[in-house]
Amino acid sequence: MSAPTTSSDAAPAVTDEDGPSGPARPGPRPRSRVRAGLGRWSLDRILAVTGAVLAVLLVIAAIVGAVGLSALDDRRVELVDQIGPALVAAQQLDAATVDQETGIRGYALARTPDFLLPYEQGRAEEARLIPAMRALETTQPEALADLAAVESATANWRAVYADPTVDALARGAAPPPPEVGKAAFDRVRGALDAQRGRLLALRDEARSALGGAATTLTVLGVVTVLGLALGVAALLLWLRRVVVVPTHRLAREVREVVDGDLDHHVLAAGPKEITELAEDVEAMRVLIVRELADTERARQELDLRSQELARSNSDLEQFAYVASHDLQEPLRKVASFCQLLQRRYAGQLDERADQYIEFASDGAKRMQVLINDLLAFSRVGRQGDSMEVVDLDRLVDRATENVAGALEESGAVVEHGTLPSVLGAPALLTTVFQNLLGNSLKFRGDEPPRLRVDAERDPEDPDRWLLRFADNGIGIDPEYAERIFVIFQRLHARNAYPGTGIGLAMCRKIVEHHGGGMWLEPHAPPGTTFVVALPVLPDMPDPSAPTGPAEESP
Repeated sequence: MSAPTTSSDAAPAVTDEDGPSGPARPGPRPRSRVRAGLGRWSLDRILAVTGAVLAVLLVIAAIVGAVGLSALDDRRVELVDQIGPALVAAQQLDAATVDQETGIRGYALARTPDFLLPYEQGRAEEARLIPAMRALETTQPEALADLAAVESATANWRAVYADPTVDALARGAAPPPPEVGKAAFDRVRGALDAQRGRLLALRDEARSALGGAATTLTVLGVVTVLGLALGVAALLLWLRRVVVVPTHRLAREVREVVDGDLDHHVLAAGPKEITELAEDVEAMRVLIVRELADTERARQELDLRSQELARSNSDLEQFAYVASHDLQEPLRKVASFCQLLQRRYAGQLDERADQYIEFASDGAKRMQVLINDLLAFSRVGRQGDSMEVVDLDRLVDRATENVAGALEESGAVVEHGTLPSVLGAPALLTTVFQNLLGNSLKFRGDEPPRLRVDAERDPEDPDRWLLRFADNGIGIDPEYAERIFVIFQRLHARNAYPGTGIGLAMCRKIVEHHGGGMWLEPHAPPGTTFVVALPVLPDMPDPSAPTGPAEESP
């Protein structure tokens, strides 16, 4: 069997030029214009052809086997169902003929009718065997001729000796001489011997034919099996050539691309599906090359921007250094001399001069506070604060201790439930809690301040804690929920509530530095509730969940 010739499709040309609007994008998947040989064959067609050829081989093998078995069965039927039974019947016919001759001879000697019984039985047996033998020997003309000769000799014996002897003795007359009967029965014996010899010869021929048919069937079986094996082997080799080899070739070329040789073109060759797969892989390679080129350009731009950002950070650090040292010194000098002027010349100048000196001193102090707050805001997340597992219960207590004087002065009460442990910088988180406590004390109502801190798992995101800082202060209108977290944004006049407007912005920046979030929970005033979301430690239980059965009240 000759397999269809394979051909390789040329790799499509690929261009990668940047147009006016940027890098060229990959176009439609390249396809070979003309496919030759197996390029026009699909795997379904190849498998169908292979199955058809294999089916033809199996049908041929079945036909050869059926012919051989049929011939073997014919020989077996001839030997077992025809010649064998005919030979047995011939032997029985010989015995029946001998019984007839013995009965006639005994009746002639003893002249007693009882001696005719073997003769009569022999004739009945002969009458039964002759039709049976004729039916068995229908396919053997020579055997039928021998059977006819036996019948003729037997009939002649009865006509010239047996029947005349019975009639003569029945009338009391003298029977024919025994020599007549002996001569006639010798011809019967000769015919029987010829018949038995013919059947024996036919039996030997049938045995030989049966052995030859068995040998022929064996040879045909071996030849058929070998031919079938060779045919299957040829089909497998053809399948390997048209399917496996192109697949291995494609895998080898793909591995070259995977190993880093992105400039290697993946050639399309083999059946239709493998060719299309190779073309798809080539299109994907082209797309990857283009994407890598885009990525490299983006990386270079990112490196440039990273360098610019590093320079900007360096400038910011230099500015922070100047702000913390060079700017602080003249501010301290201005504040100091303003305080000296206020103490030494207070009451010696007019009222407007005293007011001007008070404005200058207050402005210098507020400038110092503003610079310190800006420095603190700019340093969040840039000082490499070490992260550790911190207990929020202790941090809230520490923040409470830091504003203990203001709490005692205002009569404020701070309460908190069981708070979890999180991963964070203790100093920064303490700053957040302290700012929120300070806001509760600053923006309080007529009643003594009261602050409550609770924690729960976020129902929508179980991987974070929600810390709620709820107070009974003056509250915040929901429309300003985002404005309050913008730096320098204030909702009240400076003379009503002091401050720089940086505190909440710095709190949100610290919380986001810890991977969380912070927002104002909207609800009707009075009172304000800030929500601080922080990531949950792995395998951390919910402290607000019940740990056992509740105790009954006595």
